[in-house]
Amino acid sequence: MALAPKFAGQKFAATSAPTLHTLELYLDYVCPFSAKMFGTVYTSVLPLIREKYPSKVQILFRQQIQPWHPSSTLVHEAGVAVLKLQPSKFWEFSKELFDDAKSYYDVNVVNEPRNATYARLAKLGAKVGIDEKQMLDMLRISDKPGADGSLNSGNGVTNDLKVLVKMNRLVGIHVTPTVVFNGVVENGISSSFTKDQWEEWLEKNVV
Repeated sequence: MALAPKFAGQKFAATSAPTLHTLELYLDYVCPFSAKMFGTVYTSVLPLIREKYPSKVQILFRQQIQPWHPSSTLVHEAGVAVLKLQPSKFWEFSKELFDDAKSYYDVNVVNEPRNATYARLAKLGAKVGIDEKQMLDMLRISDKPGADGSLNSGNGVTNDLKVLVKMNRLVGIHVTPTVVFNGVVENGISSSFTKDQWEEWLEKNVV
């Protein structure tokens, strides 16, 4: 959990790294409201933070799977693959995925085989410089039993995805988007927040 700078005395660290304000954005790639928030954050809020608050606030993208959309798991697996292969491309990949998110909504994937969805996601990764073959190999599910006869062996990101899911469950996040500021849910920020509203909120809360 994030630590508010005013409570920095609770922290022991061997270095003198500053304690930053932390905004955690719990987002689902196939949630239209998450897409709306991410779009504003990516195009307007990130540049604002670079300009005005580079040493005061950080933003964490928390991947929040919503299981009532079955493809939510698949698209978030793609995000994890990017984190493993080239983490510096994660935000750029997320922008591409949100821009193309409707092609992964329920109606558009209901008749698509799982590995075919992965293939499309790997092509999307290639657009931001990820090795398409490496990404697909990491995501692809085998149609053969594992060496021990297992039939639910997952793929190359399964174990990491389990950790992310566990982290989100431990803090009780349910819907998306949810914003957490310094460890506390911030209900005042909605997906409809404009650039000006974000700027006003940051001026008030990041001191």
